[in-house]
Amino acid sequence: MTSARKMGLAVAQMGPVNSTDSRAGTLKRLLDMLREAKGRGAELAVFPELAFTTFFPRYWMDQSEAVARYFEAAMPNPEVQPLFDEARKLGIGFHIGYAEATPDGHFFNTAILVDKHANIVGKYRKVHLPGHADHRPSYPFQHLEKKYFEVGDLGFKTWDFLNTRVGMCICNDRRWPETYRVMGLQGAELVMLGYNTPSRNNSYHEAPHLPDFHHLLSIQAGAYQNAMWVAAAGKVGYEDGIHMIGGSAIVAPDGEIVAKAASDTDDEVIFFNVDFARCDGPREYMFNFAKHRRTEHYGLIVEQTGMAERIA
Repeated sequence: MTSARKMGLAVAQMGPVNSTDSRAGTLKRLLDMLREAKGRGAELAVFPELAFTTFFPRYWMDQSEAVARYFEAAMPNPEVQPLFDEARKLGIGFHIGYAEATPDGHFFNTAILVDKHANIVGKYRKVHLPGHADHRPSYPFQHLEKKYFEVGDLGFKTWDFLNTRVGMCICNDRRWPETYRVMGLQGAELVMLGYNTPSRNNSYHEAPHLPDFHHLLSIQAGAYQNAMWVAAAGKVGYEDGIHMIGGSAIVAPDGEIVAKAASDTDDEVIFFNVDFARCDGPREYMFNFAKHRRTEHYGLIVEQTGMAERIA
């Protein structure tokens, strides 16, 4: 790949999408941000995880109710078609997350990549599902991704897109170094990430500043250690009373945050003119995988899932 390649890249952070909000109102917000992204010179806009709905895994309900209220049986469908039509009209690609119900009865937390002609050219299904599947009514809110979704079955693929190679991941995936490395080994120069992250952890105590810190730490480390760009789009503010961290950002291959959302309540589009030449130096020297990786010492990564027992 030549180093004389650039891309106008936008990340569209969303304010809350409450359970009482209409689909039409949410879609209008997405359309407004898509138009703003194009107006600022973007060729690609990145939207959050489960962008069309509230983060419904915080609620306990029957699967049939969840599917009827929150899952998409087809993509696009009549309710979201205007977003695809506008992307075609503007000539801009986009990445967006949604709850997918497949024709054969499977359910995934999914993201798609759409080109400037409104064609779906890539799909990813979330691999690292956090939370629990059992009902925990004593918690302030639930985190039931393991109840509503199946583990993604498509793996971490990459696609040639807009003169570069790109990959996708969703929310909790960003915390696992294997996510970035598998795509880095395939030559990905840009990874797109959508997320919905609460500022409170129900499972164990964290200092209040740590959710934001860990979010940025994860995407900066993934970018730096694989010499790739990372575009991270989240929700922010109080969604159905639960606070989401925001912190949407564009991170360069050296780990530098080159653009970051400022709002802690509202929709916001950030933009950066990405130069993929910034991948070249680190990939030739510091993170030249072919020269420096020692796979004979990495066996435990794929041979073992749990941590070894603690030595007394």
